[in-house]
Parts: sequence; structure tokens; C-alpha cells
Amino acid sequence: MGIGQSILLGIIEGATEFLPISSTGHLILAEGLLGVVGSDFVKAFTIIIQLGAILAVVARYWRRFFDWPLLKKLVAAFIPTGVIGLALYPLEHSFLLSSDITVLIALFLGGVALIVFENWHGREHQALEVAGKGIAQMSYRDAALVGLAQAVAIIPGVSRSGATIVGGLALGINREAIVEFSFLLAVPTMIAASGLSLVKSGFAFSAGEWLILGVGFLTALLVALAAIRWLLGYVRRHDFSGFGWYRIALALLFALWLLW
Repeated sequence: MGIGQSILLGIIEGATEFLPISSTGHLILAEGLLGVVGSDFVKAFTIIIQLGAILAVVARYWRRFFDWPLLKKLVAAFIPTGVIGLALYPLEHSFLLSSDITVLIALFLGGVALIVFENWHGREHQALEVAGKGIAQMSYRDAALVGLAQAVAIIPGVSRSGATIVGGLALGINREAIVEFSFLLAVPTMIAASGLSLVKSGFAFSAGEWLILGVGFLTALLVALAAIRWLLGYVRRHDFSGFGWYRIALALLFALWLLW
């Protein structure tokens, strides 16, 4: 992997991390298109640059991390994600992060699920979304169930943000609140995932690999700052059906490309 590829992958990560379209899935597919060989470093890169995008949340919402009741809910949400993520880490690292087929299936089925959910959720629920539970009204049970939903995203292509947002909406949390909670929950989740990846790799990267990782990390951070602002404006006016159709189209296009 070169610097140019690192920048391009950083842009993809920053632009997709907070959208319900799976940043990990996009990175895996993009790495395949770019001819990036799936080494242990590339697998670590795929996980760690996501932390760069997540730090955009810290830059925007740092005051929220001094809200003790909110922090307790984030802990409650992180516990199921952390336990399941740790248990399934060997499977993710040895197979899931290098499986294009898994990504395409997850993208397609996730797209169908988004469309079905939004049609079921429907415009008749709009009033509930506005007046529904905010973060302050979330119970610890709600938080834990959102964290459990997030854990499904250990499968590349599912989308961490998509799983948490849909899970929150199903619990009666309003759309803007669950989008913000998804942003905040991403911070401990990706710190833990990146830290685990670094520990498992033994920090055994060359100077050139650290440079490539740093460039991708910084690029993802800068692009994500703009992506967060765009998404917050988008959710005030739209549902997520469009992302569902995008996921289906992307999965079909890449399936045709693989079969060609």
C-alpha cells in the first residue's frame, strides 16, 4: 500500500463511517479494486483508520463526554459490543475482513432491511420520531440493546451506524437523538477495536507502514468532520431508504464485477 492509496482509503472511511452503508465494507471493496494485498498490516489499517474518523466526534462533541448520566449509558451500550467483539475477534481478523462475498451479502441484505424498516416505520411515525425519547429519556436497557444491535456490525458490510440507528428507532428513540448517540458510542467502540488490533499486531509495523497509517488516519479525521455535519442536516429531512437502495446497487455492481 502506498501513500496515495492510503489517502484515498482515508477519504472513503471519513465519508462513510457515519452513514448506514458500512465503512468497513467500503474499505474492503476499495482495497480489492486498488489491488491492495490483504496482509496483517492492511487488516489493522482497515480497523485503525476508523478511529481517525471517530475522533471527529470527539472534536465536535467533546463537552458531551463530561455528562456523567450520558457516560453511564455509553458504558451500558459498550459492554455487549465489547464482549461480543472480543469473543469474535479471531473470526473477524482471520476471515471476515478478507471476504468480499461476506461484505456483498451483508450490504445487500442490510439494504433490504433498511428499506423494509423504513417502510414499516413509515411516515406515520414522524411525529413519534420528533417527540419520542431523547438521550436523556433512554433507559440503561435501551442503551444495552442499542449496543447489542451495534455488535452485529462485526460482520463487515452490516454498518455499525446503521445497526445502532435502526435499533434505536425500533426502541422509540427519536431519529436525531439516536444518530447523536451512535456518534458518541463509536468513540469507545473504535478506541477498543483499534487498541486490540495494535496489541494483537504487537505494534510491529515498519516506519513506512506507520507513515501510511498516519496519513490514512488524518485524512479520515478531516473528511469525517464534514460528513458528520452533512448527516445531521440530512436526517432532519430524510429517512434512510435511499441508503438502502444504494447498498443494494453497490452489492449487485460488485457482484457483477467479481463474476466478470
